[in-house]
Amino acid sequence: MDIAEGIEAVKREGMCGRFSGVVLWDIPTYDRNKLLKYFYSMNIRVYMMPKIPDVLVAGSDSIHLFDTPLMLTREYALTAGQRFAKRMTDIVCALILAIVTSPIMLVTAICIKLYDRGPVLYSQIRCTRDRREFRILKFRSMRVDAEKDGVARLATKDDDRITPIGRFIRAVRIDELPQLFNILKGDMTFIGPRPERPEIIDKYMEQMPEFAYRMRVKAGLAGYAQVYGKYNTSPYDKLKLDLIYIENYSFWMDIKLMILTLKILLRPESTEGVDATQTTAMKEPADETVDRQMR
Repeated sequence: MDIAEGIEAVKREGMCGRFSGVVLWDIPTYDRNKLLKYFYSMNIRVYMMPKIPDVLVAGSDSIHLFDTPLMLTREYALTAGQRFAKRMTDIVCALILAIVTSPIMLVTAICIKLYDRGPVLYSQIRCTRDRREFRILKFRSMRVDAEKDGVARLATKDDDRITPIGRFIRAVRIDELPQLFNILKGDMTFIGPRPERPEIIDKYMEQMPEFAYRMRVKAGLAGYAQVYGKYNTSPYDKLKLDLIYIENYSFWMDIKLMILTLKILLRPESTEGVDATQTTAMKEPADETVDRQMR
């Protein structure tokens, strides 16, 4: 049903007894809250798409002020102890992986060089915690002149800028291996929101000012949004996934996500690129529905 039919119409449909559950999708918060309480009182389970404030509240601490329950959201994403444990894990794992994958990196470098005699590595300015800029390293998977016009653009599905070798190393994520050295240097971590280019961040923040929240932690080689989403998941949904990670961080969550990241190697759709019809912050929303979603 469309919420435009009115709350009372939705309630009447729920009262018919034919449903044991209801999905509340992207509807105004006021209407959603009224329906949530109504269906809860009717013992009907509710599946609800969270908005960004819902994600922040879900990660808060429950405390009491005398006999009044309060929800506390923290100003710091990770404690000093958590940051230390995370950094030690990064160093140990990055060193081990760099040694184990060194033959793969050597063969990849040779193949890229022999294909078009261009540079093996590709470096690009990205942003990490507190929007500090650094140079991310990747094996080059596109033509040397892929962005000769100087315009930043996301890779698209069937992008003709990607070389045959590049298409293979992107599919199995070999192109990301040089980022192990970014991790050792301290610019990145294993698990965290993927780093974005400054100009793309500016575009995202025009529509989603909350995008700044994801830079409260260090950028990662893989993240919650990569495990539970895919490459062409909408920017708004990726942001919510990243915030779920930030607000619910634990050492064991990092370990779990490291293990689950391995499944990405077997999922071709995770690297398929952005479809031409997909909404991203790199182009204007097509209609009011998209605009509401961004808000």
